[in-house]
Amino acid sequence: MYDAYQSYADISDRMRIVAASGERLLRQWSTTQYAYPLRCMEAYYELVVLAGFTHERPDYQITQLTTHDRAVVDVVEETVLTTPFCSLLRFSRKDADNEPRVLLVAPMSGHFATLLRGTIRTLLRDHDVYVTDWRNARDISLDKGAFGIDDFVQCIIDFIKFMGPQSHVVAVCQPAVAALAAVAVMAEDNDPDQPASLTLMAGPIDTCASPTKVNEFAKSKPIEWFREKLISVVPRSLPGAGRRVYPGFLQLTAFVSMNVERHANAFVDLFRSRVEGDSEKADRIRAFYEEYFAIMDLDADFYLQTIETVFHKNALSEGKLLFKGRSVMPSAIKKTFLLTVEGENDDICAVGQTLAAQDLCSGLRSYMKLHHLQPDVGHYGVFNGRRWENQIYPVLRDHIRCSV
Repeated sequence: MYDAYQSYADISDRMRIVAASGERLLRQWSTTQYAYPLRCMEAYYELVVLAGFTHERPDYQITQLTTHDRAVVDVVEETVLTTPFCSLLRFSRKDADNEPRVLLVAPMSGHFATLLRGTIRTLLRDHDVYVTDWRNARDISLDKGAFGIDDFVQCIIDFIKFMGPQSHVVAVCQPAVAALAAVAVMAEDNDPDQPASLTLMAGPIDTCASPTKVNEFAKSKPIEWFREKLISVVPRSLPGAGRRVYPGFLQLTAFVSMNVERHANAFVDLFRSRVEGDSEKADRIRAFYEEYFAIMDLDADFYLQTIETVFHKNALSEGKLLFKGRSVMPSAIKKTFLLTVEGENDDICAVGQTLAAQDLCSGLRSYMKLHHLQPDVGHYGVFNGRRWENQIYPVLRDHIRCSV
């Protein structure tokens, strides 16, 4: 299956390169008064360029930031730690002085961490931000070994320890389970570097609470079905040749198929906006799909273990989650302030699934636990967009300040 996809991708990529050249050429002539046909051709070529997947991580494009007092400051991006499967990136403002250190744990779910670009920008207003920049599994050579849930949890622990004591962890969506497990393990070990606060945003802590279509689908098939139908081997032409993966193109195709009409209408809007000269709207749509169509493969072990552990067994909520053979006990957490955030209209991780962490962390005093339910937002709106910036982020910021 992957070989067939890659052969098609190689051919279509060449077509998109030709279309990109045509788009650039026509753009030079499509601004004249009588150039309507040229604008139509330019818009058509743009759709051809955009209508395809890419497996390269986009740039974060965070070089400057407007502060609270409307000053524009430079932002420095640097890689501070590297592992075979993930790099730890640091984003810091040049004018910042001893801001709270925040580890933003991005989901490993078929998209790159650049999907959290808006989240990073917002956090940078008041924090020194570290981000888990997961690598595409198809680019990781087979001799680096496999990557499962234990490796994910260990990676978070290693990054927290690298950042040092009194740091803060913010986990978005899928890694909420691993982040809570990591902090629980550190607490049980009485690790001096256990974080001051933990924020879990729209994460599947208890998938039996208000099951969504995503939860129901994951539970409707035996694990053997996922292994046989959805796992492929990376082709020989790629750096990760021979690695078993859950291909990103399958994940994104499934997402697109759930909302075909909406995506089709978006491409129509892009074409119309470009032809009519509404560049701002056209650029906004294009930017979204350039990010949305940038996909990454997941190591097969991580994907299958996530399906089985998080969805089939609901292991964390049931008290059956193991980390390297030892039980994970969230009740051991006694020093880390907890914030859980949910979106009222979230159809991926429904209301109640993240809230479950509050009961699991029974060792925390009540003043150390806080829950925020945001009205009128779906899954993506929990960590990006206007309500995230104006209503959710202030709660998170104050939570971090109170835990220091």
